[in-house]
Amino acid sequence: MELQQLRYFQTVARLEHMTQAAEELNITQPALSRTISRLEEDIGVPLFERKGRHIRLNRYGEIFLAHLERSFLELDQAKKKINDMARIEHLSVSIATTNVSLFPSLVSAFLRQYPDIRIRQYLRSDINMYQLLEKGEVDMCISSEPIEGPDVQWDPLFSEELLLLVPREERFVHRQEIRLTEVADERFISSNTSYDSSNWLEKLCQQAGFAPKISFEGNDSVVIGEMVSLGLGISFIPKPLWEKFSELLKDRLHVLTLTEPHCTMTTGISRIMGRYLPAAAQTFYSFAIQRTWDEKNGHPVF
Repeated sequence: MELQQLRYFQTVARLEHMTQAAEELNITQPALSRTISRLEEDIGVPLFERKGRHIRLNRYGEIFLAHLERSFLELDQAKKKINDMARIEHLSVSIATTNVSLFPSLVSAFLRQYPDIRIRQYLRSDINMYQLLEKGEVDMCISSEPIEGPDVQWDPLFSEELLLLVPREERFVHRQEIRLTEVADERFISSNTSYDSSNWLEKLCQQAGFAPKISFEGNDSVVIGEMVSLGLGISFIPKPLWEKFSELLKDRLHVLTLTEPHCTMTTGISRIMGRYLPAAAQTFYSFAIQRTWDEKNGHPVF
């Protein structure tokens, strides 16, 4: 059983099409078929159900693939560890994040101390982050919701107060505070990328005793602000973000402090417990959780 055979098997299992797999692997289809047949002979059972050129894993193949992918992950981790020890791995850190507002300040603070380390950021929603961590596609994640998974370590970094973003209308403009139950009948507009708020929006409203009516989910804070200003709904906004944009938007928008419940959003950093982290990634993770954070603006303080 050769490593190349196993890589070929993994590709065929993913594409479920022999010709497409051969094209991706840059070999002929007959050569790929022979390789898969030899692998099945080595194992002693067929791994696929074949229907013409379309093939699908059978129950033996599903078991074999699950163990194989765990083995590949272990091999990748071993390679990273050896490269670190031999000092031949590039000093880089891969991070998936939802909270784009804190990232520049965190990275700039880190790079002032570690200028030779390269940071690679991937903007993702909270929903996809566990999969990225589990597959080893990123070293860590920074998110506004704890990432759920039996092997995930989540360390909080800081909390931000959430304000209620409303149109500058007579019913709102003379008020500074509001209880969340007072807007139970309003439509809500949710951000689904920069703060991935739909999940915690629903949780906060449930705490207040109602299910929110979400009319729109977007990933651009300016667009969301425009929609709120037009009276198409209301939204939550982290206080630091409002303070950054308030001068630009205050003639059309208004914010209210939520008194019941008091609403906050906690941003944290996650990794897979017990998995080897390259030296650069471990340095960044430790740097983030050991900082003192300014609760007002989400910036690291030194």
